[in-house]
Amino acid sequence: MTIREQTEEIERKTLHPRACLSANSKGRMKSEKEGEIRTCFQRDRDRIIHSKAFRRLKHKTQVFLAPKGDHYRTRLTHVLEVAQIARTTARALRLNEDLTEAIALGHDLGHTPFGHAGEAILREIHPGGFDHYKQSLRVVDFLERDGEGLNLTHEVRNGIVKHSKGKGLIIPETKGERAETLEGQIVRISDLIAYVNHDLDDAIRAEVIKKSDIPKEIIKILGDSHSKRIDTMVKDLIYNSLKTDLEELGMSEEVSMAAYRLRDFLYERVYESEKIINEFRKAKKILGDLYEYYLEHIEEVFTDIPLEKKLNKHRMVCDFVAGMTDRFALTTYEKLFLPQQWMVL
Repeated sequence: MTIREQTEEIERKTLHPRACLSANSKGRMKSEKEGEIRTCFQRDRDRIIHSKAFRRLKHKTQVFLAPKGDHYRTRLTHVLEVAQIARTTARALRLNEDLTEAIALGHDLGHTPFGHAGEAILREIHPGGFDHYKQSLRVVDFLERDGEGLNLTHEVRNGIVKHSKGKGLIIPETKGERAETLEGQIVRISDLIAYVNHDLDDAIRAEVIKKSDIPKEIIKILGDSHSKRIDTMVKDLIYNSLKTDLEELGMSEEVSMAAYRLRDFLYERVYESEKIINEFRKAKKILGDLYEYYLEHIEEVFTDIPLEKKLNKHRMVCDFVAGMTDRFALTTYEKLFLPQQWMVL
């Protein structure tokens, strides 16, 4: 028996009956021989961590565009916080931690530079529209490894594409809109727990809001500090899910309502505040101009692709712009559109 098979046997003996077992995965788009050491979900997690798209997350905006402070969250620190919350929850519920972690680390690989401002402008100008969760799936299926993709398991891919909620319900009422696995649903909830708390923390740091601005009913239910609010929401998620023996995952009605209220507060006072919107306008201008430029000069980027494969220029340019980091987008814009100083030798 290999080490992988031993791990799969441990999963069968210890995980909850509703957990997704590695040995029961629906497999990959292209079949592969199983490894001797790692389960399929462990391999998926490692492929995501070693991908170029994952490394670029460190220079992509969470909320505050190209922040100069060292302590603001980036898209990379966001997915790490989501993974931590999701793994804690999965372990407490005896779900598959490796599957949970792989989904959490991969869920935002398709996010644009400049956060949701970048997503908004690509949605406007790309003929096929744009959604970061669909782009995340495109990254792992087609764009990584020079077009070969990461060939992830069905369960990880499904969790990635079902994670996004916007202003919608934390867990959709329609089961077809949920991730197929409980692990994927845990990531969806953990994503909200992470971002409402760290975005609130960053907004206070940036002096967009003051701590005293947080509605008192939220503080009363969730707590008066960053760590207390996360602790309250995670514990509530765990104990409330255990009450149904994992038939239904989710927080209690009281804590869910407080979480929705906190999210609404962030949209009103932070995400849609005049200070953030002004920066978003600049970001949309930058990405819009870059998109139009590369449509007209596609050969500057895709020099080694045969002519017959360059027919869908919009798709190619959208992938290229979406994959940019904030820093690369800014420096490229400066090089293409701003006058350069003459060098005197």
